[in-house]
Amino acid sequence: MRFFERYLTVWVALCIVGGVALGQFLPAVPETLSRFEYASVSIPIAVLIWLMIYPMMVQIDFTSIVRASKQPKGLTITLVVNWLIKPFTMFLLAWLFFRVIFSPFIGEDDATQYIAGAILLGAAPCTAMVFVWSYLTRGDAAYTLVQVSINDLIMLVAFGPIVILLLGISDIVVPYETVLLSVVLYIVAPLAAGMLSRAVLIRRKGIAWFDGVFVKRLGPLTMVGLLVTLVLLFAFQGETILSKPFHIGLIAVPLIIQSLFIFALAYGWAKLWRVNHEVAAPAALIGTSNFFELAVATAIVLFGLNSGAALVTVVGVLVEVPVMLALVRFANRTRPYFPCAVGCPPPDPTPDPAPAPGVHPDA
Repeated sequence: MRFFERYLTVWVALCIVGGVALGQFLPAVPETLSRFEYASVSIPIAVLIWLMIYPMMVQIDFTSIVRASKQPKGLTITLVVNWLIKPFTMFLLAWLFFRVIFSPFIGEDDATQYIAGAILLGAAPCTAMVFVWSYLTRGDAAYTLVQVSINDLIMLVAFGPIVILLLGISDIVVPYETVLLSVVLYIVAPLAAGMLSRAVLIRRKGIAWFDGVFVKRLGPLTMVGLLVTLVLLFAFQGETILSKPFHIGLIAVPLIIQSLFIFALAYGWAKLWRVNHEVAAPAALIGTSNFFELAVATAIVLFGLNSGAALVTVVGVLVEVPVMLALVRFANRTRPYFPCAVGCPPPDPTPDPAPAPGVHPDA
């Protein structure tokens, strides 16, 4: 998979184009697959995301989860950025661009809808795909699980009030079925399967075989699952994307700016706090990406399938993957500037030569 990982951006672009083309020229495929849905969650997409997550979950052991809960810095960054900053900066950026900067191109009614969709995205931090981003940055799997799990618990009680506050709608209906089903599909099921298979395989084959053979064979699942997921996502949403190309370009601007700002804020904070890179990268990426299933489902419930709010949540999917891949690459390149517990270059086993007389050892 090194070849695929090296050119992942190219494959993502091809999958986006291929997905849209599939929806246009073979509409029976997405139409058939879209029938397999429950609580606004696509079961085929859920299965693919499960395949992406499993290789990371299988490497988690219970003791590492306990240790992760004793490292508060990364968790503090995630929670503060996700719940005290991100929803409100998304609202401000959406209002600025749709009400002021883009007002000559966007009608008042569309602007209201677009702001609503942006709020729904901003109030829903990522649940599933962040495991993929963490995997690609060699993040701490156990710590990422703790971060995502606590975010999901907060989301159950905070998503509705935040959206009510920012939208000014007092009778909002939060699709809790979508939230609960997503937690089960994206966290509980793969974690249980991963822990069970880990325990059985290590007992039967030993830890050396497990790490050296089994885990390496699972590596391609994440990349293949990601690419196939993109094809289906854009096959499902292709018609919506092609219907308003100019507005989609305008909508993408504040969403991209928000993503870059949130990542810079969280990643920079982690750097100042000297958080290990395998915790810092996922901490920044959780808030940067969005729980698009929840955002799309809520937009459809509140405003309708063909609403501007629903369109914004679809555009969120469109821009998220390329932006997140770019940030993953940036995080990997800046790894040497962070302390790390794993993935660091091994120490040189040969001792340093004795310094010359009168020369400081670090000179």
